[in-house]
Amino acid sequence: MAWQRSVVAFAAAVVLPLTGVMAGSSVAAAPAGDVSAAALPAGSPAAVNGQLRVCGVKLCNKNGKQIQLRGMSTHGIQWYSQCVKSASLDALANDWKADILRISMYVQEGGYESNPRKFTDLVHGYIEEATKRGLYALVDWHQLSPGDPNHNTERAKTFFKEIAQRHKDKTNIIYDIANEPNGVSWSRVKSYAEAVIPTIRAEDPDSLVLVGTHGWSTFGLSDGRDVSEVSRNKVNASNLMYTFHFYAKDHRDSYLNALRTVSSQVPVFVTEFGSQEASGDGPNDFTMANKFIAFMKEAKISWTNWNFSDDHRTGAVFNTGTCSGGSFAGEGPLKEAGKWVRNHIRTADDF
Repeated sequence: MAWQRSVVAFAAAVVLPLTGVMAGSSVAAAPAGDVSAAALPAGSPAAVNGQLRVCGVKLCNKNGKQIQLRGMSTHGIQWYSQCVKSASLDALANDWKADILRISMYVQEGGYESNPRKFTDLVHGYIEEATKRGLYALVDWHQLSPGDPNHNTERAKTFFKEIAQRHKDKTNIIYDIANEPNGVSWSRVKSYAEAVIPTIRAEDPDSLVLVGTHGWSTFGLSDGRDVSEVSRNKVNASNLMYTFHFYAKDHRDSYLNALRTVSSQVPVFVTEFGSQEASGDGPNDFTMANKFIAFMKEAKISWTNWNFSDDHRTGAVFNTGTCSGGSFAGEGPLKEAGKWVRNHIRTADDF
């Protein structure tokens, strides 16, 4: 969330090159023109639940049953692609028992804007890898700065048109068209969503679409706005959910109460959260984080945790240096936040 405002400065200090981002990874980008959809493994989350639908303010599976998906978000794939490879994805699916992988593709900050072809192909590859493991693939258009998503409308249309064309026959694809709008009104975010969603729907009329809310996906709370603003002025689109983000050390009961309120008004998906400060670093507050977890379980609000990397911050689940190796299963490679979230993901699904 807010920690990402300083990510550009951090990137300059990262040793990883911004070219050849797949170095050290065994997950390759899908070849151009590859439209095949790998079969979902029997009994996997995406095979069991199939095409997702919004039912009222809840998320439902192909049978109309209300469900909760739980999983992880990658870090920015321009910096930490080496953490998203066969061994780590196998651990996420088989050891962690996750349901979903959020593919975090930054738009600026050395991401998509710098090389649209490369990053689009990376996302194609990650979607295929999630599909092979029966995970839902949440494609995150990680716009952050500038905060007005309208700055990237044409880029978003180009990107999502290709993604939807290639993967429209999959039942495990989810499109998130705006990560954390900030410094912008809800009406501006709504106009962006209503410009981009038809591009997706022209190719893929069925799959779930998510849109970030203003105030860094807090329904405007972080900007001091009325969180019911969205419910009074909904995006004109079907099978749509709105995203909410929080970091438990900084975002206390007022954020939990806001989540209670908005999730009773509109369909909500928590696509990013952590047990730390909004910087993604600092001490964990598992007591407060557990309050959020308990409510999300009760309300069947799906979530992905930030983040599946070995970044030095406390919010990255792996110990520094883990991603250069091949061992990702169990608690051994994990920081405290990693152990905590893995245990919550491993709790039996209520499908």
